[in-house]
Amino acid sequence: MSDDSKSKKKVSLDDLPDLLTVREVAELLRVSPLTVKRWGKKGKLPAIRINSRGDRRYRKEVVLRLLGIDTQKEEY
Repeated sequence: MSDDSKSKKKVSLDDLPDLLTVREVAELLRVSPLTVKRWGKKGKLPAIRINSRGDRRYRKEVVLRLLGIDTQKEEY
């Protein structure tokens, strides 16, 4: 199977998990995974470290805020 035959899935923001991987964040923001990691080190995009390897996960709300999407619903 070649890369051309793989279809890109459209991602619905509602279908995103609460914690995103470096790759998922990079694809959403259209930047490289290295940029995502750098932003984490600078505090622009704080990471949550999981497991013994220290894999990074990012909160969906924070990523969406970087995209200019407000995740908080107005309550009356």
